[in-house]
Amino acid sequence: MLLRLRRNAVAMLVAVCVCCGVMAGQAAAGPPKLQRMLDGIVSAPGGPPGISVLIDRGPRTKFLHAGVADLSSGRVPQVNEHVRIASVAKGFNAFIAVSLAEGPRSLSLDETLSASIPRVLPSAESVTLAQLLQHTSGLPDYIRSPTFIKGFLANPAAYLAPSQLTEFVRADPLEFPPGSRYHYSDTDNIAAALMEEMASGRSYEGLLQSEVFGPLSMRGSSLPRTVAMPRPFMHGYDLEPGKKPDDVSELINPAGAWASGGIVSTPADLSRFVPAYLPTILRASRGLTTPFRPGSSSPPGPGKNFAGLGIFRYRSGCGTVYGHTGSFPGYRLLVAGSAGGGRSVIFVVNSQIVPGQGPPRVAAAIRRAQARAVCQALS
Repeated sequence: MLLRLRRNAVAMLVAVCVCCGVMAGQAAAGPPKLQRMLDGIVSAPGGPPGISVLIDRGPRTKFLHAGVADLSSGRVPQVNEHVRIASVAKGFNAFIAVSLAEGPRSLSLDETLSASIPRVLPSAESVTLAQLLQHTSGLPDYIRSPTFIKGFLANPAAYLAPSQLTEFVRADPLEFPPGSRYHYSDTDNIAAALMEEMASGRSYEGLLQSEVFGPLSMRGSSLPRTVAMPRPFMHGYDLEPGKKPDDVSELINPAGAWASGGIVSTPADLSRFVPAYLPTILRASRGLTTPFRPGSSSPPGPGKNFAGLGIFRYRSGCGTVYGHTGSFPGYRLLVAGSAGGGRSVIFVVNSQIVPGQGPPRVAAAIRRAQARAVCQALS
């Protein structure tokens, strides 16, 4: 099973890579239709063990849940328990880049790799920071590298330094001219974080603390270097028909995703991040020739998807929200909110059920429930 899980994890990484007054008891008072959808998802054949949904509408906040966060204890999901946020971490990367660009430190969205980190990715010297954040650089995804895959299959718990991640594709040519089209690549965010480190003279972990976690009081958030999860945490499960769910929460070292997807956070912390993240990125996007272009997050978010600077625009039937999705073995997330960040949805599933992974009907039902949660947030 472990080998199958490792291979599935590689495949999905390729496809990828608040409020103290909230009480679990509020779930029963939540929107009836959405609660029924969540209950139906966890009870469906092949459904995840648990789901949590935090809906913030400014003065009113609701926390809904279905199923369990831990199959061994039967504990239900909580608003302050830790989860792997996967590619939602790319939003943090963009937030730091824009914060540095708007501050007194020398970093610009137009800065090229050759000016900032020369010779790290020789084929991408003319690529700009903005192109990295919008996935229009043309850089190949290091997760597709045969060398990366071989090492991952041999030891998924191994630590990989950021310099090792770029080394996997250092000799590879660009897949297309920079800026010419959209292609989701985890290499983009590794390079962007290296540029941020160079401009600030600080480690990326230090930047997360000084620019995000500290100012926003996100005490449950971190960028770990080992497989260990902070306690308490929502356990993530690998599901295989006819077999007992396998707890994979502490199987894979998130350092292999680093600035592209390695952060651990909580629904409550993510709800604190949204009001700062969305206005900051949207303000910086006004200076771009093409702030958003057709392109889906991975997994896709609700409605029609458009790609921006470490952010996606989701046009749903109830209105437009902005944010990011994430997928990691054991987890699927959506973090989205209104343009000003005053209304938001933090949607966590503790199994990696996404298009191409797991029952298609369940994956589709999760996306419909996410769209319904967006409607609740905007209504």
